[in-house]
Amino acid sequence: MEFFLDTASLEEIREAAKWGVVSGVTTNPTLMAREGDVEFSEIIKEICDIIDGPISAEVVSVKAEDMIEEARPISKWHPNVVVKIPMTPDGLQAIKVLSSEGIKINTTLIFTANQALLAAQAGAYIVSPFVGRLDDISEDGMQVIRDTVQIFNNYGITTKVLAASIRHPRHITEAAKAGAHIATMPLSVLKQAMKHPLTDIGLERFLKDWEKYRQAQGTKESAGGKTAGRARGAVRT
Repeated sequence: MEFFLDTASLEEIREAAKWGVVSGVTTNPTLMAREGDVEFSEIIKEICDIIDGPISAEVVSVKAEDMIEEARPISKWHPNVVVKIPMTPDGLQAIKVLSSEGIKINTTLIFTANQALLAAQAGAYIVSPFVGRLDDISEDGMQVIRDTVQIFNNYGITTKVLAASIRHPRHITEAAKAGAHIATMPLSVLKQAMKHPLTDIGLERFLKDWEKYRQAQGTKESAGGKTAGRARGAVRT
């Protein structure tokens, strides 16, 4: 399973890129708005320069014709750009047209396996079920991932399943167990996935033990030097 970063922050993306585990980035209008008065296309292009993988950029139109008109120039910003289209009837119409032109589509705002299947049939390259938002309303968001993966496997559908709206490390584990191809998450969740208190305790203990070892070695060397000095003095006498 690939790890994508869900952010439009260049600072966060640069930090995560150093770890060598991030394969792509997903953005949306909310994330873009947090970056202030910065040109949308310029941020996407800079992200593409940092991460050599799929970079999702979302349209904001709601009518099929407008989505198509908006998506075409977005897809030309960089070869790695994947255009995000919402899961609506107009969205499906736009996906059908754009995918037939060779434009890769990430269908967003998916909350059921049926929606994922419809998006795949329309030609989506990626489908993005929102796990966390379903959990928020007391539904099992991860079950949508499980169902979608199973359905796609049943029929040999090659559309990638992306687990979106990841809220905590357990979501990552469950998405991987379910067979999701990708999980996208905020930087904070990716950092949480790296950590465990026993790792911190173990590292602290190893460093303390190493320091004790070095001190013991220094004591031995010091004692050895004094002994050698006394022996040389005895010979001179």
